[in-house]
Amino acid sequence: MPEKVALVTGSSRGLGRAIALDLARRGADLIVNYRTRKDDAEAVAMEIRSMGREAVAIKADVADEGAVKAMVDQAMEAFGGLDILVNNAAIHRGGRVQLVSTEDWDLVINATLRGTFNCCRYVIPYMVERSRGRVINISSPSGDHGYPGDTAYGSAKAGLIGFTKSLAKEVAGKGITANVVIPGFLQTDMTAVLFDTDEKISTALKGIPMRRPGELQEVAEVITFLAFKGSYITGTVIRVDGGMGM
Repeated sequence: MPEKVALVTGSSRGLGRAIALDLARRGADLIVNYRTRKDDAEAVAMEIRSMGREAVAIKADVADEGAVKAMVDQAMEAFGGLDILVNNAAIHRGGRVQLVSTEDWDLVINATLRGTFNCCRYVIPYMVERSRGRVINISSPSGDHGYPGDTAYGSAKAGLIGFTKSLAKEVAGKGITANVVIPGFLQTDMTAVLFDTDEKISTALKGIPMRRPGELQEVAEVITFLAFKGSYITGTVIRVDGGMGM
């Protein structure tokens, strides 16, 4: 049994990839979860193995309960345990409330909030069995203080905060912590769609006291700290946002 085994959802690219790689550098073996980007996920797993750690890429749509159960079963078969769960997977669909389709609403809520519920539902029992575990859920400024056109995404990400606080109280006596990390403005594939002009980027930076985007590694390092240390931190929302949430 390795020192730590981590499952990071949506870890084939972007922030999820950075989190998986940083956990591996610290000594964790990884389940690299993906929904559609198999080649990217396999590349992440190969990079982790090049560090001397073990990694398997597993396809699962976290909104699908059966797929999540199968992924967790496969992870347990491969590694014999799960110590760290990072719920990073999310889908963004924007638009003013009167224009958001029911399909888009359900897609965002299911991928982000229901997906976290599904993963916790099947991972937590194994953590309870071993009296140890770390759950880190990735929220967003949209869930913290809202943005126009983000009712679906903001609802899902705000829901993660309430979910995590309740979960933290449920499992606090079992050696398990649960926390939320809110990254600020990161330049990723997702934000590139939202901030697609210099003017939009400039406007976003004006709302950040540090006047720069965050680096993926800066967020990943906080998550790694919670995963490997942070034994007396639970039910907490940690903002890694250059002061944007002040």
